[in-house]
Amino acid sequence: MKRFFFGIFCLIVLLLVVMGIGAASLETRQPVIETPAAPMEVDMQAVVSRFSEALTYPTVSHQEEDNRQPEIFLAFHDFLERSFPAAHATLNRETVNELSLLYRWQGQEPSLEPVLLMGHMDVVPVIPGTEEDWQYPPFGGQIADGQIWGRGALDDKSSLMTILEAVEHLVLVGFQPRRTLYLAFGHDEEVGGHEGARIIAETFQERGVETFAMVLDEGGFIGEGLTGLDGKVAVIGIAEKGFVSLELHVESKGGHSSTPPDHTALGILSKAVTQLEEDQFPARLDGTTETMLTYVAPEMPFIARLLIGNLWLTRPVLTRLMLMDTSSAAMVRTTTAVTIMNGGVKENILPIEARAVVNHRIIPGETVESVSQRVREVIDDERISVTPLGWTGEPSPVSDPESPAFEILGRTLLEVAGDDTIIVTPFLVIGGTDAKYYSGRSDSVFRFLPVSSDGDVMAMVHGTNERIDIESLELAVRYFAQLIRNTDELA
Repeated sequence: MKRFFFGIFCLIVLLLVVMGIGAASLETRQPVIETPAAPMEVDMQAVVSRFSEALTYPTVSHQEEDNRQPEIFLAFHDFLERSFPAAHATLNRETVNELSLLYRWQGQEPSLEPVLLMGHMDVVPVIPGTEEDWQYPPFGGQIADGQIWGRGALDDKSSLMTILEAVEHLVLVGFQPRRTLYLAFGHDEEVGGHEGARIIAETFQERGVETFAMVLDEGGFIGEGLTGLDGKVAVIGIAEKGFVSLELHVESKGGHSSTPPDHTALGILSKAVTQLEEDQFPARLDGTTETMLTYVAPEMPFIARLLIGNLWLTRPVLTRLMLMDTSSAAMVRTTTAVTIMNGGVKENILPIEARAVVNHRIIPGETVESVSQRVREVIDDERISVTPLGWTGEPSPVSDPESPAFEILGRTLLEVAGDDTIIVTPFLVIGGTDAKYYSGRSDSVFRFLPVSSDGDVMAMVHGTNERIDIESLELAVRYFAQLIRNTDELA
């Protein structure tokens, strides 16, 4: 018996030694900066004034295209031309599909693959009835408390305006990029980008611009307390989830409510919805999310390194821990969200049909078809039809975080911020961006905007009291100016 317990003790010691080696073998993967970025004169009073005015244009994308107001977008185009005269005098600007904008800055070596910086000018509506909940008017562009308030402050006029501010500065100081630089600003990203970014991508292809050295869109940001780290973490998207909304539809004979069947159309539908919520897609800790953990682990306390450095043993535990939070859970599985449900017209009439819409954000490794098939299998009811609704999108390919382009994105941030304590990591964008239209056009399609916030960034995107702090705005201007310079280093 003593030998048995001694053997168990030796196995435990051996296991701890092996795990300790795994934790110790994690080496930092953070970019190294030789020198900070060169000083850059930024007239922040003018930058803030222009940004504030940009937020006063209600360039809203509604789900119903008939509600769009093209005259507002065209007025915004005119505002950009007035605001950035040097950039508009130097770059070629054209309107694509009436409302989107495409800029071309000729490089010194046109034979090199170009770089594409992206953003979008449209914003989501303010939810009716919540206007009074805003501390300042949602389209007022109010400057207060070190912040600029308004719809689009984070998503995504911050990208568009700071990119143009950077280009304006570089033109004025006489800089010309080595490789051609394109700026693409869509007008309907918030409803899928079909008439904006998709048409711009097709325009490139028609003109023989097949590939890009790097594509950068919105998606990642700088946050605090992310991934279990105390300090600032810059999350750079290397992939994004796919998208499909499935319509569940049930038809019934109807009739008077005094003689109901065992299950009405609404009852049948309700059971299906409950089944989908109770039988979620399986979680798996791999791919992009595993890569993210390997980047942050060397900067974390020893216990966290012990867990992440030994995924061969701890993967189930870490997966369960990630499922405890909705944000991290979305990074390890395809999500299920019931967003619309309706049926019936009167309290004493049996509904002749019932309908629900279930939105899924698809993790890389799964497809629209595999998600649709699993939903049908979970429901397992021939009375319910399951049909994709509207536009769908497959998960994007995964860009290489070991690439020179990713290194430049992270290093540029540290150079400009002058803070090597910021942790840079790849991650999976759980929403959608216009970058999806460049899948296969570049091995380096990334999603990042170098802004932080005084609150929860993701809660303010599309939320009430959307705002950006002025320090973040300045950092983004400096970042894009330095990034454009640094892209000259790409092979």
